[in-house]
Amino acid sequence: MSKQRKKSQTILSYCGDKEDQNIQPEEDNKAKAPTSKDSKKNMNQSQALGELKRDFEKQVREVEEKLRVTQENQEKQVNSLLKETQKNTEENNTLKNSLTQTAKEVQKANEEKNVLKSKIGQMEKEVQKITEENTSLKIRIEQLVASDFMRNQDTVKQIQKNEKLANNVKYLIGKTTDLKNRSRRENLKITGLSESHDQKKSLDIIFQEIIKENCPDILEPEGKIEIERIHQSPPERDPQRKTPRNIVAKFQSSQVKEKILQAARKKQFKYCGNTIRITQDLAASTLRDHRAWNIIFRRAKETGLQPRITYPAKLSIILQGEKWSFSEIEDFQAFLMKRLELNRKFDFQIQDSSGT
Repeated sequence: MSKQRKKSQTILSYCGDKEDQNIQPEEDNKAKAPTSKDSKKNMNQSQALGELKRDFEKQVREVEEKLRVTQENQEKQVNSLLKETQKNTEENNTLKNSLTQTAKEVQKANEEKNVLKSKIGQMEKEVQKITEENTSLKIRIEQLVASDFMRNQDTVKQIQKNEKLANNVKYLIGKTTDLKNRSRRENLKITGLSESHDQKKSLDIIFQEIIKENCPDILEPEGKIEIERIHQSPPERDPQRKTPRNIVAKFQSSQVKEKILQAARKKQFKYCGNTIRITQDLAASTLRDHRAWNIIFRRAKETGLQPRITYPAKLSIILQGEKWSFSEIEDFQAFLMKRLELNRKFDFQIQDSSGT
C-alpha cells in the first residue's frame, strides 16, 4: 500500500513540475508583453494541461482503486493462504501423528508377525510331530484291527464250535434222558407209602394188596400181577428227609402197567386208609419239565381244555374240538396272545409258572 502511494506522489510531482515549467515561460512571455495571439495560445495550452491533469488524476485514482482492490484481494488471498497453510499445518501435524501411530502399529504388527511366525514354525513342528504320531497310530490301529479281525474270526469260530458242542450236549442229554425214560418204560412209581408199613410183608405183597384194594379187575386169573422187580428209591433212607421214599415197580407186561396207570388217573388209590399216588417212572429232568407245566395244567383243567402231559414233557389241550400241542411254555403264551378272552383266564397263572 505504501509503495502505491509513493508511486502516486511521484507522478503528481512530475505533473506539477511540468506545470511550473509551462507557467514560467508564460510569465516570461508576460514580461515580454505578449500579444493577443500569444495570449490566446497560452490559454489553450493551460486548458489542455488542466484537462490532461484531470485525466491523469482520474487515471491515478483508477489505478489507486485497482491497486486498493488488488491489495484487498491479495490480502484476502494471503489470509486464505495463511488459513489454508495453518489448516495444512494442522493436517500435516495430524497426518504426522497418524503416521507416527501407524509406524508404531506397523512396528507392533511386525513384532506380532514375527511372534506369530515363530509360533507358526513351532506349530508346524508340532503338526509334523502329530502327523508322524498319527501315522504311527494309524499303522498300529490297522495292525490291531487286523489282529482284532483275526481274533473275531477265531471267536466266531469258537462260538460256532461252542454252539455246536452245546447242541451236541443238548442232543446227548436229550438222548440220555430218552434212554433213561425208555429203560423205565415198564416202571411205575408209588409215592406216599409210609415208611412204617408192615415190615413183615415184602414190597411185592404190599403192591399186590394195593391193586386188590383199588382195581381188582386188573388182576390176572391167578389173582396176582407179575412184577419183575420192586424196590425203594433211594435204597437207603435219609434221616433228614421227612417224606417217605418212593417205591419203583417194574412190570413184565406193559399192558398191565398201562391199565394200572389209567386206573390211578381216574381215582385216588388208598392203602390202609392212606392216600398214595401211582405215576409213570420218569427221569428227574423229565419230571422237572413236567412240573413247569403244573400251574398252567391246573388252570387249563379248570377251564375245561382237557389238558394232558404227553411224553416227554408236552402239554396238549383240546380247544373247540381241535387238539393243540406245546413243547415250551413260550409257545403256549404266544398261542394265548392271539386269543384275548382265553389269555385273560391264564395271564396270572402264566406269570407264576414263568417265575417257577
